[in-house]
Amino acid sequence: MAVTVYIPTPFRRATGNRDRVEANARDINGVLDELERTYGGLKGLVRDERGELHRHVNIYVNGDAIDDATGLATRVKDGDEVSIIPALAGGGVGVGR
Repeated sequence: MAVTVYIPTPFRRATGNRDRVEANARDINGVLDELERTYGGLKGLVRDERGELHRHVNIYVNGDAIDDATGLATRVKDGDEVSIIPALAGGGVGVGR
C-alpha cells in the first residue's frame, strides 16, 4: 500500500532534494519508520529519540491533522497523501521598539 509523502523544503537535504517520496505502511508510525530507514538523514528531524513527534512538526493525511485522529497510529491506505509540515517561527514587526 503506497502513500505519497510530501517532504518540506528544510528536510529535503535528507531525501536528495526530493519533495515527494513514497512509503508502504499501515499507519503514520510505520511511514516514518520506513522513511527513516530509507533516508537516514530524516532520523531526528521529525521524531525525537522516544519516537514522539517534535512539538514543531505537524503531520497531515489528505489534509487532516493526525492530532485530530489517532496521532502516530493514524491509519493510511493506498493512494493517501501524507504531509510533514514543520512549524515556522518568527517575530512580529516592531518587536522590541
